[in-house]
Amino acid sequence: MSVGPTPGLWPYPRWVAHRGAGKLAPENTLAAFRLGASHGYCMYECDAKLSADGVVFLLHDDTLERTTDGAGVAGEQAWSALSQLDAGGWHSRAYAGEPLATLQAVAHHCQAQGHWLNIEIKPTPGTELATGRAVAEAAARLWANDAARTPLLTSFQPEALKGALETAPQLPRGLLLDTLWTGWLDAARALGCVAVVCNHRLWDAATVAQARGAGLRTLAYTVNDAPAAQRLLDLGLDGIITDRLDLFPPGR
Repeated sequence: MSVGPTPGLWPYPRWVAHRGAGKLAPENTLAAFRLGASHGYCMYECDAKLSADGVVFLLHDDTLERTTDGAGVAGEQAWSALSQLDAGGWHSRAYAGEPLATLQAVAHHCQAQGHWLNIEIKPTPGTELATGRAVAEAAARLWANDAARTPLLTSFQPEALKGALETAPQLPRGLLLDTLWTGWLDAARALGCVAVVCNHRLWDAATVAQARGAGLRTLAYTVNDAPAAQRLLDLGLDGIITDRLDLFPPGR
């Protein structure tokens, strides 16, 4: 039995909180998701990768230095070590001691709130296929009893999306793009994507028409000023990912 959304329907809210709460809280932590919810958001974007012992956890960078008190390549370390790191103190004193989050913990939070999640598969270089498979397997298992809020899996890495497709084809996928590289539309189709998620500057009427002509939904990242947001709303985009939870009411 499929755990994915009904084909042709798009269940996700238009406004998406980047990494939980944008820059208002330490990114990709449960504290960020709680703050995002307090601003009225009910969909979040996050970054997921694999620990050395196969735990799916949230972190954007390949290395630990920017957003934790750890060091080195995160994916080369076991979860037992990663779970002891401070992932909040870099942001502000109020969040000191906030730990890294597992995808399982975030899934439980979203399900308790009745919220949605966009999981960006963020593999450590060289682990694209394995990470795509692991994230998809975890997502299919964690949301097996919440079909109405199946997460959207996205990645810049086609190989990661290929792993997700092979492992859990019923889960919706989206191709992330920072440039419109040659063959992007064919790649999205080949990977069975339901959406493309572009740097917001790439969207114009022609690109939107191209994506829609292929049956793809259109999302943009990371939209942090009102004129850019209005331009995308005028184009009719399906999703807008933002850091500015304080600027954009999610019901807009």
